Amino acid sequence: MTSLDPVLKEKYQTLQKMIAEMGDLIVGMSGGVDSVLLAKVAYDVLGERALAVTANSPSLPRRELKEAETLAGKIGIQHLNIKTEELDDPLYAANPNNRCYYCKRELFIRLGQLAKERGFRWLAYGENYDDQGDHRPGSRAADEYQVRAPLREAAFTKADIRQLADFLSLLVWDKPAFACLGSRFPYGTKITKERLAQVEAAEDILWSLGFEQFRVRHHGDTARIEVLPEQMTKLLSLADRIVSEFKQLGYTYIAMDLAGYQRGSMNKGSVSTILVD
Repeated sequence: MTSLDPVLKEKYQTLQKMIAEMGDLIVGMSGGVDSVLLAKVAYDVLGERALAVTANSPSLPRRELKEAETLAGKIGIQHLNIKTEELDDPLYAANPNNRCYYCKRELFIRLGQLAKERGFRWLAYGENYDDQGDHRPGSRAADEYQVRAPLREAAFTKADIRQLADFLSLLVWDKPAFACLGSRFPYGTKITKERLAQVEAAEDILWSLGFEQFRVRHHGDTARIEVLPEQMTKLLSLADRIVSEFKQLGYTYIAMDLAGYQRGSMNKGSVSTILVD
C-alpha cells in the first residue's frame, strides 16, 4: 500500500493528535495487530514517553510473548513484560462468562502501579470500533480503571487497522486474530496453569505443522480442533501424527469441528452465571 484513502488518513491524523495531547502513554501490547499499531503510533508521536507492556501470564503462549518482544524492538518503543496473576483470583479461575473482566482488571491494576512508578499519566489498550458489538467484559474494567481505547475513540475498524498497519510496514498487518488461552475452555470449566499449558502445547503442535488460524478447544479429555474449512483436508492428512502427539499431552479423544474455525465459539450456547466481586 502506497497511500491512504482520505477517510482513513483523517482517522490516522485524529489518532496522532489524540496521543500527542496525552503527552505520555503506556500501551498494553499483546502482540496482536490492534495493540501493535497503537504502540507504533504512540512511539512515532511520543518517542521515549511511550511504553509498551505485555502481560506475562500462563494464558499467553510463549511464542506470542516472544513475538511481542520482537515487534516492540522493531518499532523501537520501550518494552516491558510484567507478571500478572489472574489465576490467583478465584473469580477468574472459575471461568464465568465475564472472565475477561477479571483478567483485564488484573492487568490494568498492574499497569496503573507501573504508571505511578514511572511517572506516566495515561494508559491505553487496543480495543477498536468493531469490538463494541462483541462480548467484551474487559471494556468494563477499562472504564473502571480509566484505561483509554484510542483506536475505538478515533473510530478505527479492524479493516482500518489492518490497512494502516500495512501502510506503516508492520509485519503483523495480516496476523490472524488471537485470544488468550483462557478462551479455549467452556464457561464454568475451571482454568488452571496445568490446563493452560496443555492447550498451549496442543496449539504449538498445530503451529509447527503450518496452521495459522486455528483453536484447540478443551473439553475435559477431548480436544476439539477448529481450523479454516480450506485446511480441513490438511488436518485430516496429518491425523495420525496429531492424534499421537495430542494423546501424549493427556487427551483421550481428538475431534475436528466440522463448522471450522469460529471466533468466539465458546460464547455460543449456554453460559454460567456471571460472578461479581
